[in-house]
Amino acid sequence: MRVVVGLSGGVDSSVAAYLLKQQGHEVIGLFMRNWHDTTGTLEGDCPWYDDQVFAELVAKRLDIEFHYVDLSEEYRRRVVDYMFSEYEAGRTPNPDVLCNREIKFDAFLKEALKLGAERVATGHYCRREEYTDDNGTTHYRLLAGADPNKDQSYFLCQLTQQQLSYAMFPIGELLKPEVRRIAEEQKLATAKRKDSQGICFVGKVDLPIFLQQKLAAKPGNIHEILPHSPRFVRNVADDDYRTHAEPYRLTVRDGKKIGTHQGAHFYTIGQRKGLGIGGRKESLFIIGTDVAENVIYVGEGDNHPGLYRKALKIAAHEIHWVDDVDAMADGERRRYMVRIRYRQPLQGATLIRESDALFVLFDTPQRGITAGQFAAWYHNDILVGSGVIAQ
Repeated sequence: MRVVVGLSGGVDSSVAAYLLKQQGHEVIGLFMRNWHDTTGTLEGDCPWYDDQVFAELVAKRLDIEFHYVDLSEEYRRRVVDYMFSEYEAGRTPNPDVLCNREIKFDAFLKEALKLGAERVATGHYCRREEYTDDNGTTHYRLLAGADPNKDQSYFLCQLTQQQLSYAMFPIGELLKPEVRRIAEEQKLATAKRKDSQGICFVGKVDLPIFLQQKLAAKPGNIHEILPHSPRFVRNVADDDYRTHAEPYRLTVRDGKKIGTHQGAHFYTIGQRKGLGIGGRKESLFIIGTDVAENVIYVGEGDNHPGLYRKALKIAAHEIHWVDDVDAMADGERRRYMVRIRYRQPLQGATLIRESDALFVLFDTPQRGITAGQFAAWYHNDILVGSGVIAQ
Protein backbone atom coordinates (compact mmCIF):
# COMPACT_ATOMS: atom_id res chain seq x y z
CA MET A 1 0.00 0.00 0.00
CA ARG A 2 1.22 3.51 -0.82
CA VAL A 3 1.25 5.45 2.47
CA VAL A 4 2.18 9.08 2.94
CA VAL A 5 3.50 9.83 6.43
CA GLY A 6 3.36 13.29 7.91
CA LEU A 7 7.03 13.54 8.93
CA SER A 8 7.14 16.36 11.48
CA GLY A 9 10.76 16.08 12.56
CA GLY A 10 9.74 14.42 15.81
CA VAL A 11 10.38 10.92 17.10
CA ASP A 12 6.77 9.73 16.91
CA SER A 13 6.22 10.30 13.18
CA SER A 14 9.74 8.95 12.51
CA VAL A 15 8.95 5.64 14.18
CA ALA A 16 5.55 5.56 12.47
CA ALA A 17 7.35 5.73 9.11
CA TYR A 18 9.81 3.01 10.14
CA LEU A 19 7.04 0.64 11.26
CA LEU A 20 5.10 1.12 8.03
CA LYS A 21 8.16 0.32 5.95
CA GLN A 22 8.78 -2.78 8.07
CA GLN A 23 5.22 -3.86 7.32
CA GLY A 24 6.00 -3.75 3.61
CA HIS A 25 4.20 -0.55 2.63
CA GLU A 26 5.51 1.91 0.04
CA VAL A 27 6.24 4.83 2.37
CA ILE A 28 6.60 8.50 1.39
CA GLY A 29 7.55 11.23 3.85
CA LEU A 30 5.82 14.59 3.53
CA PHE A 31 6.87 17.54 5.68
CA MET A 32 4.49 20.47 5.96
CA ARG A 33 5.44 23.99 6.93
CA ASN A 34 2.45 25.80 8.36
CA TRP A 35 3.83 28.89 10.06
CA HIS A 36 6.34 31.61 9.16
CA ASP A 37 5.76 34.40 11.68
CA THR A 38 7.87 34.29 14.87
CA THR A 39 5.95 37.07 16.69
CA GLY A 40 5.47 36.01 20.30
CA THR A 41 7.30 32.70 19.79
CA LEU A 42 9.67 31.93 22.63
CA GLU A 43 13.24 31.66 21.34
CA GLY A 44 14.40 28.13 20.65
CA ASP A 45 10.95 26.54 20.66
CA CYS A 46 9.87 24.46 17.67
CA PRO A 47 11.94 26.14 14.94
CA TRP A 48 10.45 24.90 11.67
CA TYR A 49 13.78 24.78 9.87
CA ASP A 50 15.26 22.34 12.36
CA ASP A 51 12.09 20.24 12.10
CA GLN A 52 12.50 19.97 8.34
CA VAL A 53 16.17 19.04 8.62
CA PHE A 54 15.38 16.24 11.08
CA ALA A 55 12.52 15.01 8.90
CA GLU A 56 14.86 14.82 5.91
CA LEU A 57 17.50 12.98 7.94
CA VAL A 58 14.92 10.38 8.96
CA ALA A 59 13.71 9.95 5.37
CA LYS A 60 17.30 9.42 4.23
CA ARG A 61 17.96 6.92 7.01
CA LEU A 62 14.83 4.96 6.10
CA ASP A 63 15.52 5.32 2.38
CA ILE A 64 12.08 6.70 1.57
CA GLU A 65 10.92 9.51 -0.71
CA PHE A 66 10.74 12.93 0.90
CA HIS A 67 8.55 15.86 -0.11
CA TYR A 68 7.83 19.32 1.30
CA VAL A 69 4.65 21.37 1.17
CA ASP A 70 3.85 24.88 2.45
CA LEU A 71 0.33 25.03 3.90
CA SER A 72 0.85 28.27 5.81
CA GLU A 73 -1.94 30.19 4.06
CA GLU A 74 -4.44 27.42 4.81
CA TYR A 75 -3.20 27.24 8.39
CA ARG A 76 -3.47 30.96 8.95
CA ARG A 77 -6.96 31.15 7.49
CA ARG A 78 -8.42 28.00 9.00
CA VAL A 79 -6.66 27.78 12.37
CA VAL A 80 -4.93 31.01 13.41
CA ASP A 81 -7.65 33.40 12.24
CA TYR A 82 -10.16 31.22 14.08
CA MET A 83 -7.99 31.52 17.21
CA PHE A 84 -7.95 35.30 17.01
CA SER A 85 -11.72 35.56 16.51
CA GLU A 86 -12.42 33.22 19.42
CA TYR A 87 -10.12 35.06 21.83
CA GLU A 88 -11.61 38.37 20.73
CA ALA A 89 -15.07 37.03 21.61
CA GLY A 90 -13.87 35.98 25.07
CA ARG A 91 -13.60 32.26 24.36
CA THR A 92 -10.55 29.98 24.54
CA PRO A 93 -10.09 27.87 21.41
CA ASN A 94 -8.09 24.67 21.03
CA PRO A 95 -5.94 25.13 17.91
CA ASP A 96 -4.56 21.57 18.05
CA VAL A 97 -8.03 20.09 17.52
CA LEU A 98 -8.64 22.50 14.64
CA CYS A 99 -5.21 21.76 13.17
CA ASN A 100 -6.00 18.05 12.93
CA ARG A 101 -9.47 18.58 11.47
CA GLU A 102 -8.61 21.38 9.05
CA ILE A 103 -4.94 20.79 8.18
CA LYS A 104 -3.50 17.34 8.88
CA PHE A 105 -6.60 15.43 7.77
CA ASP A 106 -7.85 17.87 5.16
CA ALA A 107 -5.34 20.21 3.48
CA PHE A 108 -2.44 17.79 4.11
CA LEU A 109 -4.57 14.80 3.09
CA LYS A 110 -5.31 16.47 -0.25
CA GLU A 111 -1.58 17.00 -0.84
CA ALA A 112 -0.92 13.36 0.05
CA LEU A 113 -3.55 12.20 -2.45
CA LYS A 114 -1.72 14.17 -5.16
CA LEU A 115 1.27 11.92 -4.42
CA GLY A 116 -0.89 8.87 -5.00
CA ALA A 117 -1.50 8.05 -1.36
CA GLU A 118 -3.90 5.26 -0.52
CA ARG A 119 -3.62 6.08 3.16
CA VAL A 120 -2.16 8.85 5.32
CA ALA A 121 -0.27 8.12 8.55
CA THR A 122 0.67 10.30 11.51
CA GLY A 123 2.54 9.79 14.77
CA HIS A 124 -0.53 10.19 16.98
CA TYR A 125 -0.97 8.00 20.04
CA CYS A 126 -4.42 6.70 19.14
CA ARG A 127 -5.95 3.74 17.33
CA ARG A 128 -8.45 3.10 14.56
CA GLU A 129 -10.85 0.24 14.02
CA GLU A 130 -13.26 -0.57 11.25
CA TYR A 131 -16.27 -2.85 10.94
CA THR A 132 -18.91 -3.63 8.34
CA ASP A 133 -22.60 -3.40 9.23
CA ASP A 134 -25.41 -5.65 8.01
CA ASN A 135 -25.88 -3.44 4.94
CA GLY A 136 -22.26 -3.83 3.89
CA THR A 137 -21.29 -0.30 4.91
CA THR A 138 -17.86 0.15 6.47
CA HIS A 139 -17.68 2.21 9.66
CA TYR A 140 -14.55 3.61 11.33
CA ARG A 141 -13.92 4.06 15.03
CA LEU A 142 -11.38 6.28 16.76
CA LEU A 143 -9.91 4.70 19.89
CA ALA A 144 -7.69 5.95 22.67
CA GLY A 145 -3.98 5.15 22.40
CA ALA A 146 -2.59 2.21 24.34
CA ASP A 147 -0.31 4.55 26.35
CA PRO A 148 -2.57 6.23 28.95
CA ASN A 149 0.04 8.93 29.53
CA LYS A 150 0.23 9.89 25.84
CA ASP A 151 -3.26 9.16 24.49
CA GLN A 152 -3.97 11.87 21.88
CA SER A 153 -7.44 10.82 20.74
CA TYR A 154 -8.83 14.04 22.26
CA PHE A 155 -6.94 16.10 19.66
CA LEU A 156 -8.61 14.05 16.90
CA CYS A 157 -12.12 14.32 18.34
CA GLN A 158 -13.47 16.23 15.32
CA LEU A 159 -12.45 13.76 12.62
CA THR A 160 -15.10 12.45 10.24
CA GLN A 161 -15.73 9.01 8.77
CA GLN A 162 -14.15 10.08 5.49
CA GLN A 163 -11.02 11.37 7.22
CA LEU A 164 -10.71 8.20 9.32
CA SER A 165 -11.10 6.04 6.20
CA TYR A 166 -7.65 7.29 5.09
CA ALA A 167 -5.99 7.43 8.52
CA MET A 168 -3.30 5.17 9.94
CA PHE A 169 -1.81 5.48 13.43
CA PRO A 170 1.17 3.07 13.47
CA ILE A 171 2.33 3.82 17.03
CA GLY A 172 -1.12 3.73 18.65
CA GLU A 173 -0.48 0.36 20.26
CA LEU A 174 2.92 1.40 21.67
CA LEU A 175 4.07 3.12 24.85
CA LYS A 176 6.25 6.19 24.52
CA PRO A 177 9.37 4.48 25.96
CA GLU A 178 8.98 1.77 23.31
CA VAL A 179 8.88 4.42 20.58
CA ARG A 180 12.06 6.00 21.91
CA ARG A 181 13.72 2.58 22.09
CA ILE A 182 12.86 1.75 18.48
CA ALA A 183 14.16 5.14 17.32
CA GLU A 184 17.46 4.57 19.12
CA GLU A 185 17.82 1.03 17.83
CA GLN A 186 17.27 2.24 14.25
CA LYS A 187 19.62 5.19 14.81
CA LEU A 188 16.98 7.71 13.79
CA ALA A 189 18.14 11.32 14.16
CA THR A 190 15.00 12.17 16.16
CA ALA A 191 15.54 9.53 18.85
CA LYS A 192 16.47 12.00 21.57
CA ARG A 193 14.56 15.07 20.33
CA LYS A 194 12.23 16.64 22.88
CA ASP A 195 8.52 16.54 22.19
CA SER A 196 7.13 19.77 20.75
CA GLN A 197 5.04 21.97 23.02
CA GLY A 198 2.66 24.86 22.64
CA ILE A 199 0.43 25.68 19.68
CA CYS A 200 0.41 23.15 16.85
CA PHE A 201 3.07 24.18 14.26
CA VAL A 202 3.67 27.51 16.02
CA GLY A 203 5.32 26.29 19.20
CA LYS A 204 5.43 27.73 22.66
CA VAL A 205 4.35 31.37 22.68
CA ASP A 206 3.89 34.33 24.96
CA LEU A 207 0.14 34.34 24.33
CA PRO A 208 -0.61 38.06 24.88
CA ILE A 209 2.26 39.07 22.56
CA PHE A 210 1.18 36.49 19.98
CA LEU A 211 -2.44 37.67 20.11
CA GLN A 212 -1.43 41.33 19.84
CA GLN A 213 -0.71 40.69 16.18
CA LYS A 214 -4.41 41.33 15.71
CA LEU A 215 -5.89 42.07 19.14
CA ALA A 216 -4.91 45.38 20.67
CA ALA A 217 -4.02 45.72 24.33
CA LYS A 218 -6.85 47.32 26.31
CA PRO A 219 -6.19 48.19 29.97
CA GLY A 220 -8.93 47.11 32.35
CA ASN A 221 -9.58 46.19 35.96
CA ILE A 222 -9.20 42.97 37.94
CA HIS A 223 -11.88 42.35 40.55
CA GLU A 224 -11.66 39.76 43.31
CA ILE A 225 -14.76 37.73 44.16
CA LEU A 226 -14.77 36.17 47.63
CA PRO A 227 -15.66 32.48 47.91
CA HIS A 228 -18.76 33.09 50.03
CA SER A 229 -20.37 35.31 47.37
CA PRO A 230 -24.08 34.49 46.88
CA ARG A 231 -23.36 34.28 43.12
CA PHE A 232 -22.05 30.76 43.68
CA VAL A 233 -25.17 29.50 45.48
CA ARG A 234 -27.57 27.67 43.17
CA ASN A 235 -30.64 26.44 44.97
CA VAL A 236 -31.65 24.04 42.23
CA ALA A 237 -31.89 20.28 41.87
CA ASP A 238 -28.71 18.37 41.10
CA ASP A 239 -30.20 17.32 37.73
CA ASP A 240 -31.16 20.86 36.64
CA TYR A 241 -28.64 20.72 33.82
CA ARG A 242 -29.66 23.98 32.14
CA THR A 243 -29.03 26.03 35.28
CA HIS A 244 -25.81 24.20 36.17
CA ALA A 245 -24.51 24.82 32.64
CA GLU A 246 -24.84 28.59 32.97
CA PRO A 247 -21.65 30.52 33.81
CA TYR A 248 -21.72 32.54 37.01
CA ARG A 249 -23.02 36.01 36.20
CA LEU A 250 -20.39 38.14 37.92
CA THR A 251 -20.44 41.93 38.12
CA VAL A 252 -18.02 44.52 39.48
CA ARG A 253 -20.41 45.06 42.38
CA ASP A 254 -19.72 41.50 43.55
CA GLY A 255 -16.10 42.22 44.44
CA LYS A 256 -13.44 44.88 44.71
CA LYS A 257 -10.75 46.07 42.34
CA ILE A 258 -7.33 44.64 43.22
CA GLY A 259 -5.32 45.30 40.06
CA THR A 260 -5.29 45.97 36.34
CA HIS A 261 -4.73 43.92 33.17
CA GLN A 262 -4.00 44.58 29.50
CA GLY A 263 -7.09 43.06 27.92
CA ALA A 264 -9.72 40.57 29.10
CA HIS A 265 -9.44 38.71 25.78
CA PHE A 266 -5.88 37.63 26.69
CA TYR A 267 -7.03 35.53 29.65
CA THR A 268 -8.93 32.30 30.24
CA ILE A 269 -10.87 30.57 33.01
CA GLY A 270 -8.63 28.75 35.48
CA GLN A 271 -5.49 30.71 34.57
CA ARG A 272 -3.26 31.78 37.46
CA LYS A 273 -0.11 33.09 35.75
CA GLY A 274 0.28 36.52 34.25
CA LEU A 275 -1.84 38.48 36.73
CA GLY A 276 1.08 40.24 38.42
CA ILE A 277 -0.57 40.22 41.85
CA GLY A 278 1.38 38.71 44.73
CA GLY A 279 1.36 38.67 48.52
CA ARG A 280 -1.39 36.06 48.82
CA LYS A 281 -1.51 32.94 50.96
CA GLU A 282 -2.85 31.04 47.95
CA SER A 283 -2.68 31.71 44.23
CA LEU A 284 -5.27 33.82 42.47
CA PHE A 285 -7.19 32.13 39.65
CA ILE A 286 -9.34 33.65 36.94
CA ILE A 287 -12.94 32.60 37.49
CA GLY A 288 -14.57 34.84 34.89
CA THR A 289 -13.87 37.26 32.05
CA ASP A 290 -16.08 39.91 30.50
CA VAL A 291 -14.68 41.15 27.18
CA ALA A 292 -17.59 43.57 26.67
CA GLU A 293 -16.81 45.39 29.92
CA ASN A 294 -13.10 44.41 29.78
CA VAL A 295 -13.10 43.07 33.35
CA ILE A 296 -11.37 40.00 34.79
CA TYR A 297 -12.74 38.29 37.90
CA VAL A 298 -10.43 36.31 40.15
CA GLY A 299 -10.72 34.18 43.26
CA GLU A 300 -8.11 33.00 45.75
CA GLY A 301 -7.31 29.31 46.06
CA ASP A 302 -7.63 26.23 43.91
CA ASN A 303 -10.87 25.28 45.70
CA HIS A 304 -12.65 28.56 45.02
CA PRO A 305 -16.28 27.71 44.11
CA GLY A 306 -16.13 30.04 41.12
CA LEU A 307 -13.78 27.58 39.42
CA TYR A 308 -16.32 24.74 39.48
CA ARG A 309 -19.54 23.93 37.63
CA LYS A 310 -21.52 20.74 37.24
CA ALA A 311 -22.66 21.04 33.62
CA LEU A 312 -21.84 22.52 30.23
CA LYS A 313 -23.75 23.27 27.06
CA ILE A 314 -22.90 22.54 23.41
CA ALA A 315 -24.97 24.32 20.77
CA ALA A 316 -26.81 22.02 18.36
CA HIS A 317 -24.73 23.06 15.35
CA GLU A 318 -21.48 22.32 17.23
CA ILE A 319 -22.29 18.69 18.08
CA HIS A 320 -20.04 16.26 16.24
CA TRP A 321 -20.42 12.49 16.08
CA VAL A 322 -17.45 10.54 14.77
CA ASP A 323 -20.06 8.18 13.26
CA ASP A 324 -23.61 9.45 12.72
CA VAL A 325 -25.02 6.05 13.70
CA ASP A 326 -24.22 7.06 17.30
CA ALA A 327 -26.10 10.38 17.18
CA MET A 328 -28.60 10.97 19.99
CA ALA A 329 -32.24 11.80 19.34
CA ASP A 330 -33.97 14.81 20.90
CA GLY A 331 -34.99 14.03 24.46
CA GLU A 332 -32.54 11.13 24.77
CA ARG A 333 -30.15 10.66 27.68
CA ARG A 334 -26.98 8.57 27.69
CA ARG A 335 -24.09 7.82 30.00
CA TYR A 336 -20.55 8.51 28.77
CA MET A 337 -17.11 9.25 30.12
CA VAL A 338 -16.11 12.81 29.25
CA ARG A 339 -13.04 15.03 29.24
CA ILE A 340 -12.92 18.79 28.68
CA ARG A 341 -9.17 19.13 28.12
CA TYR A 342 -6.23 17.05 26.99
CA ARG A 343 -4.97 14.55 29.57
CA GLN A 344 -7.80 15.26 31.99
CA PRO A 345 -8.89 11.96 33.59
CA LEU A 346 -12.20 10.85 32.12
CA GLN A 347 -15.22 11.96 34.15
CA GLY A 348 -18.58 10.22 34.50
CA ALA A 349 -21.44 12.23 33.01
CA THR A 350 -24.94 12.08 31.59
CA LEU A 351 -25.48 13.59 28.14
CA ILE A 352 -28.91 15.09 27.51
CA ARG A 353 -29.96 15.91 23.95
CA GLU A 354 -32.42 18.75 23.49
CA SER A 355 -33.53 20.32 20.22
CA ASP A 356 -31.36 23.39 20.71
CA ALA A 357 -28.31 21.89 22.40
CA LEU A 358 -26.53 18.99 24.02
CA PHE A 359 -25.99 19.25 27.77
CA VAL A 360 -23.28 17.40 29.69
CA LEU A 361 -24.20 16.89 33.35
CA PHE A 362 -21.21 15.64 35.33
CA ASP A 363 -21.40 13.37 38.35
CA THR A 364 -19.17 15.82 40.22
CA PRO A 365 -18.47 19.54 39.58
CA GLN A 366 -15.68 20.18 37.08
CA ARG A 367 -12.88 22.71 37.39
CA GLY A 368 -12.32 25.31 34.70
CA ILE A 369 -15.13 24.64 32.21
CA THR A 370 -14.18 27.08 29.46
CA ALA A 371 -16.19 28.32 26.48
CA GLY A 372 -14.45 27.58 23.18
CA GLN A 373 -12.73 24.41 24.36
CA PHE A 374 -13.83 20.96 23.23
CA ALA A 375 -15.65 18.37 25.30
CA ALA A 376 -15.15 14.80 24.07
CA TRP A 377 -17.11 11.75 25.18
CA TYR A 378 -16.07 8.11 25.21
CA HIS A 379 -17.63 4.65 25.46
CA ASN A 380 -14.86 2.48 26.88
CA ASP A 381 -11.88 3.22 24.59
CA ILE A 382 -13.99 4.56 21.73
CA LEU A 383 -14.16 8.32 21.22
CA VAL A 384 -17.82 8.68 20.21
CA GLY A 385 -18.25 12.42 19.74
CA SER A 386 -17.28 15.95 20.70
CA GLY A 387 -18.39 19.56 20.60
CA VAL A 388 -17.37 23.13 21.33
CA ILE A 389 -18.34 24.27 24.82
CA ALA A 390 -20.77 27.15 24.45
CA GLN A 391 -20.88 28.12 28.10
